[in-house]
Amino acid sequence: MPASRQPLSVAIITLNAAAQLEACLLSARFADEILIVDSGSTDGTLELAARHGARVIQQEWLGFGPQKQCAVDAARHDWVLCLDADERVTPELQASIETTLRSPATSAYRFARCNRFLGRYLRYGEGYPDWSLRLFDRRRARWSDDAVHEKVISDGAVGTLTGDLLHDSAESLASYLAKQNRYTTLAAGMALAAGKKTGFTRIVLSPLIRFIKFYFVRQGFRDGLPGLIHIAIGCFNSFMKYSKMLEHGKSDAALR
Repeated sequence: MPASRQPLSVAIITLNAAAQLEACLLSARFADEILIVDSGSTDGTLELAARHGARVIQQEWLGFGPQKQCAVDAARHDWVLCLDADERVTPELQASIETTLRSPATSAYRFARCNRFLGRYLRYGEGYPDWSLRLFDRRRARWSDDAVHEKVISDGAVGTLTGDLLHDSAESLASYLAKQNRYTTLAAGMALAAGKKTGFTRIVLSPLIRFIKFYFVRQGFRDGLPGLIHIAIGCFNSFMKYSKMLEHGKSDAALR
């Protein structure tokens, strides 16, 4: 590595990720540090991380945003690349990151994430480019406190890198749907806490507009049946989020 490159920490949060973590760790070997913040794995995740030279700390689950920020705070270097255990840095993205860190033009960078769904890497619709802000200087950016749909908040301009981050989740459709159910419950609670409203128009039109946007405008139809199913689940998630907001509102009214 050129001596002038900014030192880099890769930060990963884990829970029972042994089946997916090794490919992630191998793709991140170019970093100066790999830090794993684990929330109680019992499947060999910690032993796998140790074999690959990662530094591991334990932290009880705080929610997605706070847990990722905990990892950022614990990193040894100010420049941090945040990854999930089922993601892999492509050689093209690695080269772009290393070039950028020799002379950063700004304090935060995004890049495309390519999602694998039902055995196919999606290239259109909602699945791509799925811009993800994951490389940043922690002195000028941080994770939001959101329990779900967390995001990095930067105080400056955001640059764009070339190369893809591969998201290669091996979960079944059943487990994917179960996760989406949990996420929509959390998202509904966050929306209500922020004072947002729901009703007939949002419940009906939001999924419809979402389908038109991602299936037709963003050409999700080009991803075949996996693309159709992925977009349909996203539309149903929108429907369920607003429906759960309505349910919660009626429950609150009944208590008054």
